[in-house]
Amino acid sequence: MSRTSALSSFVESTPPGELADVTKAIKSILGDDAVTGELTPAFEKYNEEQFSTTKLPGGSAEVLVSPYNSLGDGRYYDVESQSSFAFDHATGRASAVQSHVLESKHDDLVKSFVKCLSTHTKEHYPKSSLGVFPIEEDSQIAIVTVANKYSPSNYWNGRWRSSYVYDPSSNSISGAIKVDVHYYEDGNVRLLTKKDVSVSVGGGASAGEVLKQIATAERKYQEDLNKAFASLSEGAFKALRRQLPITRQKIEWEKISGYRLGQDIGGGRSR
Repeated sequence: MSRTSALSSFVESTPPGELADVTKAIKSILGDDAVTGELTPAFEKYNEEQFSTTKLPGGSAEVLVSPYNSLGDGRYYDVESQSSFAFDHATGRASAVQSHVLESKHDDLVKSFVKCLSTHTKEHYPKSSLGVFPIEEDSQIAIVTVANKYSPSNYWNGRWRSSYVYDPSSNSISGAIKVDVHYYEDGNVRLLTKKDVSVSVGGGASAGEVLKQIATAERKYQEDLNKAFASLSEGAFKALRRQLPITRQKIEWEKISGYRLGQDIGGGRSR
C-alpha cells in the first residue's frame, strides 16, 4: 500500500466531527503540513459520503455537500437558497457564492419535498441539514438528511445520515439509513450501522405521502436500535463481567491487591 493510500484510509474512516483532529495528527506524525494537498481526493470523498455541511458566507443555515448536488470542479448547489458555492474540502469552508436557479421538470415536486422534509426533520432531529436534488438526468429525486451531534468535552460524537432516491415513474423509494457514533473516553467504542430501505407509494403520490413512508421507516429503525441497545446491556455486555458471589464477608481493603478474586473474596481455599 502506498503512503497516499494508507493516509487516505485514515481520512476516509474518520469518526463524525473529528476530521480536523485526524488531519492535525497526520501532519504532526509526518512533520509535513504540505500533506493536505496529497489528501485532497480523500477529503472530497469523505465530505461527500458523510454529507458534510457548511455555512455560506453571510448565511446562518448550514447547507449540504454531497454527490447529489455536485456541479463538478469543487462546486455545489443548494435548492433553498438558490445558490451555488465553491467548497474547500480540506478546511470545510464555502466561498464564491453565485446565483443558481433550479431547472427541473420536477421543480414543483422538489420544492414540496423541501418543505415537507423540513417539517419532518424539525420534528425528529434536534439539529439537522437537508437537501432535495434532481438526479439521473432529471428522472429521479434524491432526498437527503444529515443530523450531527458533537460533544468532544464528553468524548463522544455522532451522526445520522439518511438518503433516498424517489422515482416518480415507478413510485418507488429506495435508500439507506446510516448511524455512526464514537465514544472515546478511556478507550474507543464505535457504532456503525446501516439499514437499507425499499418501499413504494401509490401512483401520483404527493411529497407528503412519500415523506410519510420515509418517516415510518426511520421511526421503525430507531425503535429497533433502542431494542438492540437494551438487549446488549442486559445480555452480551453483562455476560462479559465476572459475577462475584455474595458471601457477606468483610473485605480487608488494605489487602485488596493480594486477593485472588475467585477464591479469597468468594471464601474459597487458597492453593
